[in-house]
Amino acid sequence: MFQVIRNGENRIDVDFAGKLDSNDMRVGLDELTRKSDGIEHGRMLYRIGEFELPTLGAMAVEVSRIPQLFRFIRRFDRMAVVADKKWVRTVSEVEGSLIPGLTIKTFDSRQVAEAESWLQR
Repeated sequence: MFQVIRNGENRIDVDFAGKLDSNDMRVGLDELTRKSDGIEHGRMLYRIGEFELPTLGAMAVEVSRIPQLFRFIRRFDRMAVVADKKWVRTVSEVEGSLIPGLTIKTFDSRQVAEAESWLQR
């Protein structure tokens, strides 16, 4: 599952769980682009549930859209990643340190209220 919800003028919420194939990845990335249209200095709540690694086809779709993903991510200043797996939170924090202008903070699933509060600051 890859669900994208526009949650106000400058925010989107993303829920990811399960396994993504190439079609799921294509649809998800299209939704991210479409629903983030017009956002400036945005906020994103990214909830990552139980998942399997994407298929090779899904990863190929993602790699083929790297320029689109860079344009997408520049629309956001803050991203709260909610995940129970420690390694996912660690990877997210490292990713945040590599993307100029984007601050990523991670939370576990018991800290959703804290994630929401942090996004609103």
